[in-house]
Amino acid sequence: MTSPGAAARDPGASGPQGGRDGALMSIGEVLAHLRTEFPDTTISKLRFLEAEGLVDPQRTASGYRKYSWNDVARLRFVLTAQRDQYLPLRVIREQLDRMEQEPAVPQRPTLVAVGAQRATDPADTRIPKTDLLERTGVEEALLAELEQIGLVTARPPGWYDADAVIIVEAVVGLTRYGLEVRHLRAFRNAADREVGLFTQLLAPMVRQHDPAARARATETARELQALSQRLHAALVRSGLRGELGR
Repeated sequence: MTSPGAAARDPGASGPQGGRDGALMSIGEVLAHLRTEFPDTTISKLRFLEAEGLVDPQRTASGYRKYSWNDVARLRFVLTAQRDQYLPLRVIREQLDRMEQEPAVPQRPTLVAVGAQRATDPADTRIPKTDLLERTGVEEALLAELEQIGLVTARPPGWYDADAVIIVEAVVGLTRYGLEVRHLRAFRNAADREVGLFTQLLAPMVRQHDPAARARATETARELQALSQRLHAALVRSGLRGELGR
């Protein structure tokens, strides 16, 4: 399968004329192209990505945005990275910058290839209990215990999201090293404290009715999650280094 990076560098095969000097499209036309694969995309989202420096459409003398097929490819790359890998915009921007500095791969990819392997948002995934038990290999009694202490939550009428699979698999891995389920309450408590703290930071943006502000809140949440994961991992590494005398 063609890599997203290659598609972002060389999208010309999917449009009538590739590159910034080819046929240009209005923001509405770009939205129509993207919504076939990213149905939740809005004009406000495209303007937000422009404001964040992820895409740089040309402007007419009247100030209207005009997008090239290269711009569309960049947008597909950004939206795919957010949807499939939950990457913050800062990381995606760094990836795009690196790809612009690398020599182009000698291929003629299509724009559709950017999102050929679609992954849904964890919150949108509905997994029946039987499938969750089969995929993770846990007993129903253990799943019930995890629900009891709040590590996993079933959604009415009894299905689970993709994050539940990740949580259960992580619990299985930890218990193999001797941790007991009761020890894992600390993870739930720590996560709840982080959620409370981040909710305070996001609240001013969430309260606004402006779609752009809500888009910024979603992106800020991704950034906070990524930074929190980096901080947590570094603190654990540092602490274990001390315990191991390294």
